[in-house]
Order: sequence, then structure tokens, then C-alpha cells
Amino acid sequence: QVQLVESGGGLVQPGGSLRLSCAASGFTFSRYAMSWYRQAPGKERELVARIPSSGGVTNYADSVKGRFTISRDNAKNTVYLQMNSLKPEDTAVYYCNAHFLTSHWGQGTQVTVSS
Repeated sequence: QVQLVESGGGLVQPGGSLRLSCAASGFTFSRYAMSWYRQAPGKERELVARIPSSGGVTNYADSVKGRFTISRDNAKNTVYLQMNSLKPEDTAVYYCNAHFLTSHWGQGTQVTVSS
């Protein structure tokens, strides 16, 4: 069955870094565009970053441009989100999404940025 398993979340101080990973299984990973979304308490889920199936041109939310980097390793069926210069407003549950004709979601990983 389709599985997306996020890891790498946690508590970090402002200005710190985290690297999220999303391990995929149960589908042809290389055909799917991969994205990271996040949802903060009381807010709607928002797109953070997206990378196409080929690993070409990436897209970012304006709020994370220059700080976050999305990448993928099709040999490992894994997508990553490198998050640098973290701010308290980055606090949210981060979700991995795979999309190709249909969408699949992971269970999410909590990222908390606080001193």
C-alpha cells in the first residue's frame, strides 16, 4: 500500500536548522511531483515547496524562499526539506504530499521553533 513517512521534525531555536525526510513506498515515486505542506494551529494547510518528478524547477512559498530547499533522491524514494534560519512562524505540522493524477499524504511531523 502507499506510504509516505515523514521524519526529522523536532524543537529548534530560532535561527536553527532542521532537515525533514519523507520516505515513500507502494507507488512509482519517480512519476510523482513531491511537495511539502504545513499547517499551523488555527490556520489552513499551505504549500511550502514543490519539486517535479524529474527534479527540475522547484517552487517555494514566498515566506520560505531563500531559507528552505526541497530536493529528492529517486533512487531512495525520498524527498527532503532543508530548513535554515528557522523562525517561530515556521512552527507547524509539516506534511509530505505525492501527486500524479491522485494525491497521497503522509501523517505529518511537528516542527517547533522556540527559544
